[in-house]
Amino acid sequence: MLKFNEAEFVSQTQSLLALRPEIEKTVDRLADEGYDNVLLVGAGGTYAQMWPYEHLARRQSLLPVRAAVAAELVVSGDARLGERTVAVFTSVSGTTEDSLRAIEYCRARGAHTIGFTGHPESPVARNVDTALISEPKAWPFDVQLLLFMGRLLSRRGEFEGYERLADELAELPRVLVDVARRAEPVAADFAEAHKDTDYHFLIGGGNLWGFTYLYSMCILEEMQWLRTTRVHSAEFFHGSLELLEEDTSVIVFQGEDETRALTDRAEAFAKRVSKDVTVFDTRDYPLDGISPEFRGLLAPLVLDTVMDRVSKHLERVRDHSLDLRRYYRVMDY
Repeated sequence: MLKFNEAEFVSQTQSLLALRPEIEKTVDRLADEGYDNVLLVGAGGTYAQMWPYEHLARRQSLLPVRAAVAAELVVSGDARLGERTVAVFTSVSGTTEDSLRAIEYCRARGAHTIGFTGHPESPVARNVDTALISEPKAWPFDVQLLLFMGRLLSRRGEFEGYERLADELAELPRVLVDVARRAEPVAADFAEAHKDTDYHFLIGGGNLWGFTYLYSMCILEEMQWLRTTRVHSAEFFHGSLELLEEDTSVIVFQGEDETRALTDRAEAFAKRVSKDVTVFDTRDYPLDGISPEFRGLLAPLVLDTVMDRVSKHLERVRDHSLDLRRYYRVMDY
């Protein structure tokens, strides 16, 4: 597989799973001490990665759980933020300035802050109340957030089967390597067919809407300097569909939750207009060892693995490094 270090991938994923005891201990302590709302705070891709877990809580819990943009939280506030708030942060580098300001803001108002990062001496790790450290560069944060939110809802009696799900997650390193292998030829074909495409239209819904936003903005726009439109499948028919033309590259992210029918509807219409519709569907991957009822929860992880293969092949065919930036962390702003 192109630029895929299997040993490193497995080790990083195992380091995320190894946080389970610490995550559960932290959640249990917070449950015993008492809290009444949760903020999931991020910036850019880490903000988008919070959405599936806000979505999970909204579907299954009466607990107020909200994903918040770090910079906006600091200037706009949140009426519920206080001593009974749990504020969760994630940062690959541990140096994200917007998140650091938000951590300070939340702590000043009495919230208990939790930080997931791969760098124990980073500013994020040093400034939160509870730092949960994986291996460096381990990505995405879905494992930690699923364990955190799953345990939290389980303690409230709102997530039946959490223990079984958490046990099955031990299979993830093997499962995701298999996903990557199966996605490799699909990714190579997509990249070859789209090496000169300068605009992509992305559709996703449910717990994949966050990933749709992330892949559009953080990968295609930030890392490949490509123009995109991203739209939630439930909102597709309220404006953005007017941008479709016969040669528009449409990328559909399809999962296995209750919103699948909405994405099916958007896909069907897109295919009536465009001759270039690509569907990346989590159903195409076996996920051996994962119970059918949990597959939908893993959709963001599965498609992150699939689309990482696509990104590496786009980098190759376009001769445009995924690490190249013009402005982000290059210029002051």
